[in-house]
Amino acid sequence: MVIQRIIYAFGHRTMPLLANPCTTQAIRNMSSEVLATESSDKGMIILNRPKALNAINLEMVRKIYKHLKKCEKTKSLMIIKGTGEKAFCAGGDVRAVVEAGPTEESKNFFREEYTTNALIGNYKIPYIALIDGITMGGGVGLSVHGKYRVATERTLFAMPETAIGLFPDVGGSYFLPRLEGKIGLYLGLTGFRLKGEDVLKAGIATHFCESSKLSDLESALLNCPDADEVPEILSKFNTPSTKPFVLSPQLDQINKCFSGESVEEIVENLKKDGSEWASKTLQTMSKMSPTSLKVTFRQLELGSKLSLPQCLNMEYRMVVRHLENSDFKEGVRALLIDKDQKPQWNPTTLEAVSEERVQSFFAKLPDTEELKL
Repeated sequence: MVIQRIIYAFGHRTMPLLANPCTTQAIRNMSSEVLATESSDKGMIILNRPKALNAINLEMVRKIYKHLKKCEKTKSLMIIKGTGEKAFCAGGDVRAVVEAGPTEESKNFFREEYTTNALIGNYKIPYIALIDGITMGGGVGLSVHGKYRVATERTLFAMPETAIGLFPDVGGSYFLPRLEGKIGLYLGLTGFRLKGEDVLKAGIATHFCESSKLSDLESALLNCPDADEVPEILSKFNTPSTKPFVLSPQLDQINKCFSGESVEEIVENLKKDGSEWASKTLQTMSKMSPTSLKVTFRQLELGSKLSLPQCLNMEYRMVVRHLENSDFKEGVRALLIDKDQKPQWNPTTLEAVSEERVQSFFAKLPDTEELKL
């Protein structure tokens, strides 16, 4: 999921459909928010909501899932991308979800989104996500669990959910703890943004391709006679520079400070560090929901030992509790609705968030409500 978060309006740039002749309902209805296209042996999904940065809603999730299921049995590979030059997918339309409240439709959005994430994580044909532009929350869920993720110089990755009183969902509990050292915990708690090649160097993308070459890459993939050639094609277009990773100067500090056994201990480690980087990190974390920080810390700790389906089952329990009673509604109000940037978190300090409160987000749901993957 999440944020229709950097809400600007951008112009529409029509993306090419398939290099081969295709049969598709999308050609007949270019206004569709999801263009589900197919040629004789290739499948493609195009997120087509550029003015909302391709943020996904329930109807879009359902179309994506249906097309993925169909193509998994009948096609040799799947490509997913976004329309426009600004975003692959900036997340889920959380404003609509929050305004609706803890309804069955809101729960269904997360239930079906997480089910789609699980499908992508176990997809039987090559799945190639072209993550050109903003890729956050739900956009990460539509890409990071697939076998191939191609970043460009325009890619902007983040999991900024703690800023809106939520947690890094869509399988964040699975992929974040599996990044090098404590990078995943750092990204999950602070919402730090990675750009361009750094998305590859962090281990989130698998390849890097200049945006000017994306159409050539797409054509090569769509015209390859055998899906076994996909790795070779991706390698041919993979052109990262030798620039150091943006977090390289702070890796030792990140690993040391974020090795604390609680969020409070991480905060103390940052205070003891005393560097400019540590001070800025403390300032960032002070703006986040204290409850979200502690819940996220526990989530990633647990997720490091779970499979992707188990993580998504856990996250569904967590998100239902967030819909019912958390800082989520207030965070969305402050950042996306009223935009006063002054959320009133409850409680206001880490120390006031009890262990019992943290545990409540992970409690099992009634059997009939559990997400079973």
